[in-house]
Amino acid sequence: MFSHIMLGANDIQQSKKFYDAVLGALGHGPGVIDDKGRCFYITRSGIFAITKPINGEPAGNGNGSTIGFAAADPAAADAWHAAGLANGGTACEDPPGVREGAAGKLYLAYLRDPSGNKICALHRVS
Repeated sequence: MFSHIMLGANDIQQSKKFYDAVLGALGHGPGVIDDKGRCFYITRSGIFAITKPINGEPAGNGNGSTIGFAAADPAAADAWHAAGLANGGTACEDPPGVREGAAGKLYLAYLRDPSGNKICALHRVS
């Protein structure tokens, strides 16, 4: 459904360190900085990128917005969460764990990245 997702970041190097850690915990390689200073994580299923806002204004988080990353299992989601906390992220929402709702049972872990963007690791529980 998506070709790419790009988030604003105020400090690309700090955000790259954070995303290298959390996405590395899910099995993805480090991001690549292009000649415009943007950082890209390219996978077979899509691209995730971070950039300073093009309008020169500070990056800000979208109130009500969440970007979700697929986790292979709860252990991967926990490793993602721990890597994020150790690399400048902050915990938000409830602690990592199973939640039940209309989408069924989901194992979820939430963080805010160094720029305040809300992100999540999600594993669908069978």
